[in-house]
Amino acid sequence: MVQFLAIAPSKLINHLDCKIVMLKFGSINTNKKSSDKPKAEGESEKVRVLILGSGPAGYTAAIYAARANLKPVMYMGLQAGGQLTTTTEVDNFPGYPEGVTGPKMMEDLQKQAERFGTEVRWGLATSVEFNKEGGAHKVWIDEEKIIEAETVVIATGATAQYLGLESEEKFKGSGVSACATCDGFFYRGQDVAVVGGGDTAAEEATYLAGICNKVYLIIRKPIMRASKAMQDRVARTKNIEVLYEHNTKEIIGGQTVEGAILTNSKGEEKKIDITGFFVAIGHKPNSEIFKDYLDTDETGYLNTIPGTTKTNIPGVFACGDIQDKHYRQAITAAGSGCMAALDSEKYLGERY
Repeated sequence: MVQFLAIAPSKLINHLDCKIVMLKFGSINTNKKSSDKPKAEGESEKVRVLILGSGPAGYTAAIYAARANLKPVMYMGLQAGGQLTTTTEVDNFPGYPEGVTGPKMMEDLQKQAERFGTEVRWGLATSVEFNKEGGAHKVWIDEEKIIEAETVVIATGATAQYLGLESEEKFKGSGVSACATCDGFFYRGQDVAVVGGGDTAAEEATYLAGICNKVYLIIRKPIMRASKAMQDRVARTKNIEVLYEHNTKEIIGGQTVEGAILTNSKGEEKKIDITGFFVAIGHKPNSEIFKDYLDTDETGYLNTIPGTTKTNIPGVFACGDIQDKHYRQAITAAGSGCMAALDSEKYLGERY
């Protein structure tokens, strides 16, 4: 489970009489279901737009919603800024010619959202009760406070799955990454490793092979689960070495990654010298509490109507990584956050 880095919210403001509530789901509610609602009807608050999630998608939705004077309300939750708060350098987000750290970029987005009246609060969503006909949707905060929202924008993201090694945790952001597209640039001309045997791992390995000196593809099984087309691409790429039936025992280094200790099916150890270690064993969408109401795919990603952010419930919209299992980039998340705010504005205009 990913650990959370919280950024203290800056002084709250309330311009244009707009309030926006954003909330980021943390690890304590990943096994909650929407049916796990508290029995008592606690303190309640009515809002027009409730935005759940504080990554690029959530903040962008907040900026557009506040500028449209939709009078929504925002909860920060446990991981202010989402997954980017664990990223040391971001070089591919427009507007930062010199690059920026993930936490700094999220701080900038927060300030921009606050400039238009976003009120940032702490709190955690623990259950929901969506109205299948549209109307008031209920979201429980910390199992006590109830938010009744005319529209809900879900931007809760997806959590990258890791191996669970202590050394892996130590080097997150210092050589360990779950996104080759995001961080591969920093390892140009170097030797790196990718862990995983599916299409995502194969894609990341071939991507890295185009910019790195050598790529080790570490697969714990004797076969690769990736599609035949992706297997062929890996086989044709000369600087990818596939290590079947190998597991990672430990990642080693000083301040940054310098190598990894692997074990094979016979228990024999092998040391590889690398500077980057990319984990590509999947993502878990943070959608558990919505599953009683919203349609998902087999993995748990929320389904939306193509070309929109609309879910199967009127007035409930999804944006960012919670509904995107293909791109998972900050810029695409931000774009879908804009779409969700515009879809919400149109829905409110037509309904009310």
